[in-house]
Amino acid sequence: MAAERWSGKGLRLDRDGAIPVVFLAGSPEEIGRQHGELMKEEIISLNAFLQMASVQQMMTEKKNLFMGLDDLWKKAVPYIPERYVTEMDAMGDVAGISRENGHRIASFPEFFHCSGVAARGKATTNGQVVHVRVLDYMREYNLQKLAAIQIFMPDGMIPWISVGFGGLNGTITAMNANGLAIGEIGGRGEGNWDGIPMSFLMRRIAEECSTVAEALELLKKAKLTCEFFYVLSDKSGNLASVWAEYGKPPHIAMAGEKGDFLPEAFEDIAWYTRPSRMDALRARLHEYYGKIDVETMKQLIKPPVAMDSNLQDVVFLPQTLELHVTYAGVSTLACDEPYSHVDFGKLLEYYRNALKNRP
Repeated sequence: MAAERWSGKGLRLDRDGAIPVVFLAGSPEEIGRQHGELMKEEIISLNAFLQMASVQQMMTEKKNLFMGLDDLWKKAVPYIPERYVTEMDAMGDVAGISRENGHRIASFPEFFHCSGVAARGKATTNGQVVHVRVLDYMREYNLQKLAAIQIFMPDGMIPWISVGFGGLNGTITAMNANGLAIGEIGGRGEGNWDGIPMSFLMRRIAEECSTVAEALELLKKAKLTCEFFYVLSDKSGNLASVWAEYGKPPHIAMAGEKGDFLPEAFEDIAWYTRPSRMDALRARLHEYYGKIDVETMKQLIKPPVAMDSNLQDVVFLPQTLELHVTYAGVSTLACDEPYSHVDFGKLLEYYRNALKNRP
């Protein structure tokens, strides 16, 4: 039985040993206040994490993380929708951190690096879409302790689910209620921040787009920051890999297309990973082609595809709105930990009934 805690229309569900689920609904200010109240401990811890990471970076690299984050924010804020700024400021006010630190928390996902594969048709066992997102980032800092499943229901927008961390208003792993899923892979170009940050671009896609085609149109119109790659899928079976870089139109490879950034095309597959792991993932795709399902996708991403920093892995099933989610353990990679099954559709139904029957 889940313990329920409310904040306005926001709801947090906690179960022993399970990732907390937080529903956030309403206007930007309402969502921010709900986030700040329901995830106050996680937000304060994330703020402390950044303080620690900043000190560590200064000692090891002689670089000031906060100066980098502040520079990023200054350059990017003109391109960030005002509703997101309103939301994160309300969150910080309620959680008791400065707005400046709230902006730093929102900015640091720009440094994440990962892998992604989406498959359908001949590549899978039953023809259905199976999409995996691998997050490799600073596992050794125990960021996984702040793991959270957040369900955003902004007024006038598509409800969507973010598999991430308490305190993040953007997203790095998302699927919406219309069956559109997206993950990202970081690249080069640090410092090219004059555009919408990746985590907010992904959020815009999640809450504004219903299909891969709509997402690609948004990407084409957006002012991009430094280099990122995206793998997208939708419930209709559309799949795409995207190479997005500062100052240039995005390069798009639909399923089965090689494009100009992939060494090989696979029919009914969209994929990308960092160059150092490209050969390993390519070999796995040959090995598992035609046999891909949830369980084989979990095997496909095992090291060396997943890095030593493997923090989170998610397998999306856009056609049924299901996810299989895992985070790293204290000393283990995410891909070596058990996965939790998440039914997004049932969670939305649970919330609507709980809100209707709330005392």
